[in-house]
This record gives sequence, structure tokens and C-alpha cells, in this order.
Amino acid sequence: MKKILLLAALSASLIAEMLTLSGSVISDNEKMITSRFMGFVTEVNANEGEKVKKGQLLYTIDSKEIDSALTQVKLGISQAQLSLQMYQNQYTNVKLNLERHKRLLEKDMVSKFEVENLALAEQNLANMIAIAQKQVIQAKAQLEEVKNQYRYLRIKAPNDAVVVAKNIKVGEMAMPGMPAFILSDLSNLKISAEISEGNLGRVKHGTKVIYKIPSLKLKGIGEVSAIIPNSNPMTHTFKIKVSFKTKNKSVYPGMYATVDVK
Repeated sequence: MKKILLLAALSASLIAEMLTLSGSVISDNEKMITSRFMGFVTEVNANEGEKVKKGQLLYTIDSKEIDSALTQVKLGISQAQLSLQMYQNQYTNVKLNLERHKRLLEKDMVSKFEVENLALAEQNLANMIAIAQKQVIQAKAQLEEVKNQYRYLRIKAPNDAVVVAKNIKVGEMAMPGMPAFILSDLSNLKISAEISEGNLGRVKHGTKVIYKIPSLKLKGIGEVSAIIPNSNPMTHTFKIKVSFKTKNKSVYPGMYATVDVK
């Protein structure tokens, strides 16, 4: 009721000097979806005009390069573990030999030089074991990184949206940085319109306006949320964005709209 009264009061006060601007509905949260890795597209699961849910799979690309990297990393882990085991075995043998030589030294059956060499070898092998352990840890961390890359081969929708453009097909090469899909968030719609420099003084951030979407016979009160200078100063026009709320699920980006300004 309060909204209806406000709309009626605003309509009555604007009748005498209403400025009507033509515009269109836009999404204020449009995303270009691209892949992080290059690869052939193996599956496409959405089409233009289709509504998608957050987390829904849009497309997949082949995993040959990552499969190869995974094989190399697993090989590196095996080699690091083998080296670690080798150093541990050597360390165990040298330590036992050192303890035996220490006992023999007490009986003057071996030289002090031999004991010192074994002690040095024990320390060197302990250092090599520490290095080998770090190499194993590093190789396993690389394995997790490679496994994590697989999720980037399955590109999903970041939010609920409608597909406004699809630029890939199965069998084509997906390239990093090249938009495969363009999604528009339908929960964050606005109306974009242009206003001349001479009328710019009639609006400011927060100005209440009446918006209309004729095709849906939709009318309501919106609010100016942005005033943007034109990139071409010779036009002497500015763009305004109008925020509005509606429960109508049939409003889409691209629809013709008007904005009435006092």
C-alpha cells in the first residue's frame, strides 16, 4: 500500500514537467567465462538463452596436458622416496658401524681417524636424509597442485544467471582469456538510459524516478544509482543507471524501458 501511495504521489507531482528517457534493462553483474588452460572442448552443457544455476557445469576441456604432468609428478615422488630410503639404509649401516668402531677404539683396535671419518659420514647422511625428506614433501605438494588443476577443466557457473552468449563448440580449442560464455545475473538488473547535459541537473544519486517496461506492462519506482560521463565528450550526454526491484521473473537484459524524471 505504501509503495502504491508513493507511486501515485510521485506520478501526480511529475505530470506537469515530466522528462521521459528511453533506455534498456541491463545486468549489473555480467561475467565473461573463460578457461585457465588451453585444450579441446569435450563437452558443452548450456545454450544461449538458458538459465543456469550457481555451480552448474558449463563445459569441459580435455586433460591430456595435466595427465602428463600428473605422471611426471608421481614419478618424481617415487624417485624422491627411493632416494630417501637409500639414505636411511646407508645411515643405519654407518651408525651401526660407527658404534662398533667406537667400542673397538676403546680397545685400541682401530684408529681415531677411522672413527672420525665414520662420524662425518653419519652427519653427512643425516643431512642428506633431511634434504630427501623435504624433496618428498615438495613432490607431494606438487601432486596436490596438479590434482587441483583438474577442477579448472570443468568450468562452472559462478552464480545463477542466463546465458547471453556462447562462443564454443565441442571439438574446438578453448583458449585462456577468450570468452567461452557470457552470463548475465538476473538478480541484479538495472535500467540504463542517457540524459542530456542540459537535463543533468534534474537527477543525482538517490533521485526517485518512475520506470516502465512496456512489453510487460510493468511500472514502479526506481532510484538513480549511477551517473556516468560519456566516453565521447562531443555528445554532451551522460548515462544513468536506475536500480529497481521487481518480483516479475520475466524481466531480461535488453528489454526496452523508459525512465520518467521530474
